[in-house]
Amino acid sequence: MDQTFSESWYRVANQKICLRPTINARRQNFRGERWIILENPFSNQYFRLRPAAYEFVSRLRPDRTVEEVWQQCLNRFPDTAPSQEAVIQLLSQLYFSNLLQYDLAADSAQLFERYKKRKQREIGFRFLNIMFMRFPLLDPDRFLVRTLPVVKKLISPSGALLWLLVVGFGLKIAVDNLSDLRAQGEGVLAPDNLFLLYLSTVGIKALHEFGHAYFCRRFGGEVHVMGVMLMVFTPMPYVDATSSWSFRERWKRVLVGAAGMIVELFFAAIAAFVWSKTAPGVVHSLAYNIMFVASVSTVIFNLNPLLRFDGYYILSDLLEIPNLNQRASTQLRHLCERHLFGVKNSETQAATHREATWLIVFGIMSGIYRVIVFSGVLLFVADRFLIVGIVMAAVCLVSWAVMPIVRFVKYLAANPRLDRVRPRAIAVTAGIAAVLIVLLSVVPFPYSFRAPGIVIASQRTQVATETAGDVAGLLVPSGSPVKRGQPILRLENAELALELANTRAHLDEINARLRQAMNSESADIVALTSLRDAVSDVLKKQSADSENLTVRARHDGVWVAPDIEDYVGRWLPRGAELGLLANPAAFEFAATVREEDANALFARKISGASVRLYGEAGEKLSIARWRVIPGGQQILPSAALGWSGGGEVPVAPEGNAQGNKSVEPFFEVLGDLDARNGVALLDGRSGKISFKLEPQPLLPRWIRSLWQLLQKRYQI
Repeated sequence: MDQTFSESWYRVANQKICLRPTINARRQNFRGERWIILENPFSNQYFRLRPAAYEFVSRLRPDRTVEEVWQQCLNRFPDTAPSQEAVIQLLSQLYFSNLLQYDLAADSAQLFERYKKRKQREIGFRFLNIMFMRFPLLDPDRFLVRTLPVVKKLISPSGALLWLLVVGFGLKIAVDNLSDLRAQGEGVLAPDNLFLLYLSTVGIKALHEFGHAYFCRRFGGEVHVMGVMLMVFTPMPYVDATSSWSFRERWKRVLVGAAGMIVELFFAAIAAFVWSKTAPGVVHSLAYNIMFVASVSTVIFNLNPLLRFDGYYILSDLLEIPNLNQRASTQLRHLCERHLFGVKNSETQAATHREATWLIVFGIMSGIYRVIVFSGVLLFVADRFLIVGIVMAAVCLVSWAVMPIVRFVKYLAANPRLDRVRPRAIAVTAGIAAVLIVLLSVVPFPYSFRAPGIVIASQRTQVATETAGDVAGLLVPSGSPVKRGQPILRLENAELALELANTRAHLDEINARLRQAMNSESADIVALTSLRDAVSDVLKKQSADSENLTVRARHDGVWVAPDIEDYVGRWLPRGAELGLLANPAAFEFAATVREEDANALFARKISGASVRLYGEAGEKLSIARWRVIPGGQQILPSAALGWSGGGEVPVAPEGNAQGNKSVEPFFEVLGDLDARNGVALLDGRSGKISFKLEPQPLLPRWIRSLWQLLQKRYQI
């Protein structure tokens, strides 16, 4: 603090206090600056002091007053000695952390009272974080000490080399069998696999936590807490490796933070060996689940620095910014106080501009990401346990909205930091709230919605064989324009040629017998006439089949048949699809509009529509007119729009061999595209259509989207 003297100094000047004798102190460097770390071994808590502050704290004695110690520091270190304001703040923090000792009888009662308040805060914090509740169970330190002589051989340079070899070979196996891994991954959430998935998760996460514990113990730390954490009501093991925070070497702290992921990847590689050497069965599935949990979940969750998992602590150590989350929040509050409320004595948490940038960016991104993740978790839980999801939503509403608002109101009304600027703070807060309300609920914003679709030629024909035969030759290469009746492909069928010759000979024989019977006035004339008609019909069919051995274009267009060259010499049955004949003169865009957007599609005035195709997103294609096919549908215009074809529309997993049956009904919209827009319009190109609606405020749209979500998923 800049103020050397304080009006509240009389409250502490005559106090005789000191650090508790059980507190340990050690040096540590952060971002090139020296700090002093205070360790409370009873609570396994750590506190960081600057050297100037520690010079003051270390001189506190039961026989000296605070005034005497401060004067001594001021005389000895006139440039760096803490001010009276800084001393008051420092002593208050040490007091509430139970690091100070009084030679007064009342101190024990105050200590117990502070302990009770701390426990109450922990219980309240645990309740507010109901999705991540922790229950400490045992002290694993003795077990770690007994087994460390064996395990520490792996936590060494030779162990690192072994890890690289095993993980490298495991990665090679995964790359070589990527298609099989992807195919098996589609059933990872199948009901018959959930037990193995949970068993793998618990086992791998237990090894993960022991990895943290052993690495921490290997570098001299202590691990006294191990228990169970209910992660979204799913029991998971956890350990408290907080003692690693006192390590002087940054690389040791980073290794302890990454130890869990190191262990998981090692066992994932071993599971890859087992998976590749076993046939389908329980062992094969268990190995795959271990690979899935130890690789995918580790990268997605543990390595993510925006959540307070391993990645967060690794980032904090790499940046050398302890308490990154808390300091980021304090930095954001400082910006508000300094630039909005006008608090002149508000100080930044950052020592440099670079550190301030890190704190601001992390604070904003982690806040947004935490809301997104917790919202997704709430929906995930509510999908399976609606009542539990409602309870969790209520708790989250209280912890994320009600409690912060209550604390903020108390902060505006009674916080002494705002004593001189309280009217301005209240006015600024009210002004921002009014602007947000008007901005969200009154001011109209551009409104549009998009839907995936595919380009379809207005005149298009699926070319197929009308008779069976061997492909003798390709008369027109794929991608060439053709005219109506032009030969495209020629088939050969030796059996058909023999049957045709045999039928003609048979017909000639019948005609000869019929002439003979007519000359002799035989009674066989009627029978022979009927037989001749029947054989003539067969001949006509065989002649037509022979003509159809030459596949011709039914109309003008472009002949599109990828890989048709590979068909030469192959036998094709009747009805085999060869390719597509599309007329490039006119195209339509067939879009699939979700049910959520049906209200905007039917009830609101659409002022315009445009299409952007993948690969040419910079070109906007106008649509002059469109039409909505009435009634919900579930058959997609093309399988390319569904998940199985790389699209974004969910398709039914069963009874859907063609991959074009959607899970949910949709509305199909057909719009006429202008072929003279300079963009290559080809049948089958996918893209998105954007419908522009009348401007509307954001808040009503968000509320409607929320209600649609609740009605769709939970029928509320």
